[in-house]
Amino acid sequence: MSSSVKIDVQKSSKTKRIAAHTHIKGLGLREDGTALPLAAGLVGQTQAREAAGIVVDLIRCKKMAGRALLMAGAPGTGKTALALGIAQELGPKVPFCPMIGSEVYSHEVKKTEILAENFRRAIGLRIEEKKEVFEGEVTELTPEETENPLGGYGKTIAHVIIGLKTVKGTKQLKLDPTIYESLQKERVAVGDVIYIEANSGSVKRVGRSDAYATEVDLEAEEYVPLPKGDCLLYTSPSPRDRQKSR
Repeated sequence: MSSSVKIDVQKSSKTKRIAAHTHIKGLGLREDGTALPLAAGLVGQTQAREAAGIVVDLIRCKKMAGRALLMAGAPGTGKTALALGIAQELGPKVPFCPMIGSEVYSHEVKKTEILAENFRRAIGLRIEEKKEVFEGEVTELTPEETENPLGGYGKTIAHVIIGLKTVKGTKQLKLDPTIYESLQKERVAVGDVIYIEANSGSVKRVGRSDAYATEVDLEAEEYVPLPKGDCLLYTSPSPRDRQKSR
């Protein structure tokens, strides 16, 4: 006699934590700065919300740098809700770090460490880097050999001459022997589209130029179009504009 057992498997999707102020989406203000009676999850405290809206405008105008905002009032009057509303009005890139008194007055961790950790979380840093990248179709790949300085009959690579071509023009580069090793690892040949980072020397083979494409239905090679810009580009790493909180 056989029996079947039904097992319900739940999805592993991440659930958001529901807190007391999760429903707050902003300050609930009109375009002229006046508070709506019921909006963005807030009810009442119209004067305080309008004052918080003025603070938001000052922050956006960069007039609050180096200053702090102190909210005083009895428990349950909406101080935390107003602070979260200010953070929501400023956008998702502004970190909001709530603190509990029991965390600060803990016997396990020092007060200065707790405060320093929350200050680091509240500081939003936007980092943008720029890289020098040489990109194009390889038109020439010539390693220049020289006598081995250690003696013997072998020769070593002194430098590599590589030619790159784009729609706007061509460029010839003289590369270090270590970059030639990266070219060999990527199996770069004449007709391939590559890019080389000038700072690190890393080489990436994008694919074969579509000028060498044939008319067969199935090929193992990936063909890419000729780059349209200049051979030397200034690009930002992916993601283009990232925000880092520390």
